[in-house]
Amino acid sequence: MTFVQAININKTIKNHIILKNINLSVDKGTVCGIRGHNGSGKTMLLRIIAGLITPTSGTILVDGKQVGKDIPFPKNLGILIEYPGFIPDYSGYKNLYFLSMLQNKIGEAEIRQTLSQVGLNPNDPRKFKKYSLGMKQRLGIAQAIMENPDLLLLDEPTNALDDKGIAMVSELIHNLKKQGKTIILTSHDKEFLNEVSDQIHTISEGEFVRE
Repeated sequence: MTFVQAININKTIKNHIILKNINLSVDKGTVCGIRGHNGSGKTMLLRIIAGLITPTSGTILVDGKQVGKDIPFPKNLGILIEYPGFIPDYSGYKNLYFLSMLQNKIGEAEIRQTLSQVGLNPNDPRKFKKYSLGMKQRLGIAQAIMENPDLLLLDEPTNALDDKGIAMVSELIHNLKKQGKTIILTSHDKEFLNEVSDQIHTISEGEFVRE
């Protein structure tokens, strides 16, 4: 069953073509990988699927509903795009706690479990501004998955991670897929995409290309 569909998506900003005629179908409970270099348009595509940006033309359907028309954003969405903003003077746990208060879907136990899942210590008192780049990335992944979303959009989830961190993300994605989650992720790492994806598309200068 198709869960996410992008139909003839185009995006132009100030006469500059960002995305050109993008068509994509992702079945429920599968992982779709999008490969491309910086500036290729992959992050813009995730933003459009998430409802954060309106396409110049084309349609995004998530679970049969049109984003921007039937629904403003996909329901039960977890998202990691570029560098998420956290409060510098709060710990990782406290940051996730304040984020969780927006929807009140989860409590302390789920936050602690998620932090442990991504390899962070829930009791670490260090402020976010003292985190290494890898720890910041792990916290970004934690905020994306902590509320048990049906759809996950992950932009370069292995950025700043060492081999151990990349293995953690790979295992996490396999486990989420087993739970029936639908995942769309971008990466420039071909080996990582081959490891986790059911389908892979390559994007270059705003277009899907055949390799």
